[in-house]
Amino acid sequence: MRLKNKRVLITGGARGIGRKTAEVFLEEGARVAIADYDEVKGRETAREIGAEFHQVDVSDTAVVQEVFSKIDEDWEGLDVLINNAGTTADGFLVKTSEESWDRVIDVNLKGVYNCGREAARRMMEQEKGVIINASSVVGLYGNIGQTNYAASKSGIIGLTKTWAKELGPRGVRVNAVAPGFIETDMLESVPDKIIDKMSEKTPLKRLGRPEDIAYAYLYLASDEADYVNGLIMSVDGGLVIG
Repeated sequence: MRLKNKRVLITGGARGIGRKTAEVFLEEGARVAIADYDEVKGRETAREIGAEFHQVDVSDTAVVQEVFSKIDEDWEGLDVLINNAGTTADGFLVKTSEESWDRVIDVNLKGVYNCGREAARRMMEQEKGVIINASSVVGLYGNIGQTNYAASKSGIIGLTKTWAKELGPRGVRVNAVAPGFIETDMLESVPDKIIDKMSEKTPLKRLGRPEDIAYAYLYLASDEADYVNGLIMSVDGGLVIG
């Protein structure tokens, strides 16, 4: 088992990529807690897969601190944080409201900051640990109608590289995964013609599946990636080659 007895917290773990990651990590021997804003779905998922659950709005600093304090009580430490929680509120720049801008930045970027900071404090004391952040190919290359989302995911790339330099000397590795278009609930807001276009443009001729990202997380969390730090791993079927 590649993650035997590793203590893992996965944000946005109630569904989609987060749920699949929790399932894969449990199969690999990890102790898994999922955190999600949706308490009903989160508890249902945790019960079905055999994980622990914490209800949290990752943009709320005080609540995040409470969750990490509870993890301290339960586990006396944390080995892996998967900053997977995210949201979208798509629209062209001139139609993007301040409210939708703030919400996407708060969840996608401030949420990573909040959770990453709490994890880093504990992992630095342990002198070991792994933080994996969810970016996006949109954060690398931009995308029409996603000003707020692209900004948040670009920011995560900057956080990841900075944290890798800051925390690496203390034994903490920090990396990010940049998914392409993945078959999850988040794509429900994307028009079918855009999805068809993305599938056609992808050399593998399909959208990604949640397990494609879960296995990327698994590699980066495992001891096999012990010398991998500051990487932004694109998992997109070759969509943005060149």
